[in-house]
Amino acid sequence: MKIAIIGGGISGLTLAWYLQKAGVAYDLFEADAQPGGNLRTWAAPGGYMLETGPNSLQLSPELADLLADLGLTDQIEDAAAVSQHRYVLRDGRYQALPGSPPALLASGFFSLKTKWQLLREVLRPAAAPDATETVAQFFRRRFGPEIVDYAVNPFISGIYAGDPEQLLIHKTFRQLPALEQAHGSVLRGLLKTSKGTARRRIVTLAGGVQRLADTLAERLSNYQQGTAVSALSRAADGSYQLELRGARGLEAAPGYSHLALALPAYAAAPLLEPLFPAAAAALAAIHYPPMSVVYSAYDRAAVAHPLNGFGALHPKVENAFAAGAIWTSSIFPQRVPAGQVLFTSFVGGTQYEAAAQQPEAAQLAAVHAELAQHYGIVGAPRWQGRYYWPRSIPQFDAAIVGAHAAAETLAAEGILAVANWRAGVSVPDCIRFARDTAETLR
Repeated sequence: MKIAIIGGGISGLTLAWYLQKAGVAYDLFEADAQPGGNLRTWAAPGGYMLETGPNSLQLSPELADLLADLGLTDQIEDAAAVSQHRYVLRDGRYQALPGSPPALLASGFFSLKTKWQLLREVLRPAAAPDATETVAQFFRRRFGPEIVDYAVNPFISGIYAGDPEQLLIHKTFRQLPALEQAHGSVLRGLLKTSKGTARRRIVTLAGGVQRLADTLAERLSNYQQGTAVSALSRAADGSYQLELRGARGLEAAPGYSHLALALPAYAAAPLLEPLFPAAAAALAAIHYPPMSVVYSAYDRAAVAHPLNGFGALHPKVENAFAAGAIWTSSIFPQRVPAGQVLFTSFVGGTQYEAAAQQPEAAQLAAVHAELAQHYGIVGAPRWQGRYYWPRSIPQFDAAIVGAHAAAETLAAEGILAVANWRAGVSVPDCIRFARDTAETLR
């Protein structure tokens, strides 16, 4: 058995690491000169340490194990305690989002009608399973429209760059319909299954999250950076051959029993098309909306808001320009110069695609104007910058069903999909899926 891993993001790197530990032969090919895919840390002029992809990590058991394996446990940096507070724009001002059902019932964030619907959720019977039900439909059915507008919508937009009216509940939050079916109520199921479960730590690494990818790449014996796979073919014995394009021009890499596609679906589709056209079409249908990440730094004295939280999200019904902002300087103060604050704003996603595609200067100006309005900011930014993702996060909408079915078909042919469109969009999801895939190949 010899495996070719195509793509050196966190999924491909993790798969290679666990195959290497198990003594399974592999080659990992990454077209870019830098490993990590979406894990990118940017040391910007002026002393700002910025993340262009994930801004922090949930310390899941799988991630903790991987960091320990790599000797990075002592490099973990916890988010500041204020990060447990989250805010949502409502009626033109930021209000703290209750962090639990009891806090929600005690707060004035939601109406009495919505609180009554929450209480009655434990009595509402489970509906028949529906594979086409969207996130919005599920939450509207169980908890009412206000929960969708002011909790679900901003969360989905800010975390998944998506639209809850399009994302499928059983693909995005598969545990919630499972709780409904098993316990007759989502809230009752959560109470029964989450007892004694501690909230996961929100962390980063000294030097940024890209350090995880860099360390993995350094420890891999068969990692080939700057080497793109430009074509696939299959020999008479069923093995896969790769056409490689790198510093030495075109080369051939024959004789792989399995391929692991650790690529975005739009990059995997052209490679698959000559051999598996139906699967390629299914992968090409996955939507990746554009996203601009806008960074805005100000003198602390120029910002009236206390910034005592993780950040603030914008529901679509509030008609904001950005989907929201992370208060980077509140979460990780060491990432900005002393005496300054830094906002990381997100412009784009499925619900804000037109805004994402505006010129950079227009985006910077619009984000500054919105920040000044909501945070009581006086004066111009000390510094602004932008990172643009023409294709950001894969959407788990109706198209993902066909892509996941195609992944099952490809697996029977020795081609394994291990990218985030298959595993889930979070870093812990990708690590868990890649580790489990390595187990099946031992």
